Amino acid sequence: MKLIWAVLALGAAFEAMTLLATQDKAVRAASPWQDDPPDVFVSFALFAVPMLALAILVRLAARRAPSGPGRARQTARAAGALTAVVGGTLAAEWAAVATRAYAPAWNGSTTVLIVGLAVLSLATVAAATALWRRRAPRGAARPDWLGDVPLLGPERAEWVRAHATAVFVTLSVLAAAAVIGAQAIGEGWTNPLLIAWALLVETATNFAFCVVANAVAGFIARPARSRRARVAEAAVLAGTAGLVLTTAFRDPLWTAVAAGPVGSVPLLVALTVGAGLAAAAVTAAVMVRRTAA
Repeated sequence: MKLIWAVLALGAAFEAMTLLATQDKAVRAASPWQDDPPDVFVSFALFAVPMLALAILVRLAARRAPSGPGRARQTARAAGALTAVVGGTLAAEWAAVATRAYAPAWNGSTTVLIVGLAVLSLATVAAATALWRRRAPRGAARPDWLGDVPLLGPERAEWVRAHATAVFVTLSVLAAAAVIGAQAIGEGWTNPLLIAWALLVETATNFAFCVVANAVAGFIARPARSRRARVAEAAVLAGTAGLVLTTAFRDPLWTAVAAGPVGSVPLLVALTVGAGLAAAAVTAAVMVRRTAA
């Protein structure tokens, strides 16, 4: 239990530093990771870390389901997912420091950010090591979390399990609308294509996060799915990876092809969505071929 609380404290510290580095204009101007590629990972972590932390806190506070090894293991797996998100984001930030991104703007705020980055990195390594040593054996029971949700009875819990994909899609769309709506208002976006593209990227990223986090932590026990459903979901996940990675590295990629950064919204949409569709198509083709063999 102490380890879980330590991971939650790590998540809170990470979120506090990330909010400082992204929301304070003076600090952001001196941050090495103020722009893509690392900013893509930072933006994702701003959403993912509090969502995982909230899920863990709700389960720790719940008393409906009996405590036991399975329940503790699932909570530890969720803590591991949170630690992985933090660790991946810190790695992206270290890459920005190593390449001295925006070095002419570095000042005392940059020093504070790098010191905080070092402290968080050490804490993340310690947490990941402790969680790994206490990992559950293979084949251990993995009950889902729905029994801990006070508002759900057995019938509603079964409905959620049967419609897990629809639940993930709904949550992803709602979260994307809130995030991109606030961003569009705050940054004064007026281009409908840009807003639609941002909604697509955010929704796809949120859905991938829901699916992967659920696979790791077992929030919802999903029923057996058809081959077509598995192929479709894998294609969506691969397409999201292609979409997000191309978004993060769009300027270096396009510079290598056309000797210049991406300079228009239509080009941005064509490049990133095209890469996502290509990744999805290749993944679907490979999976169909393997399952047909």
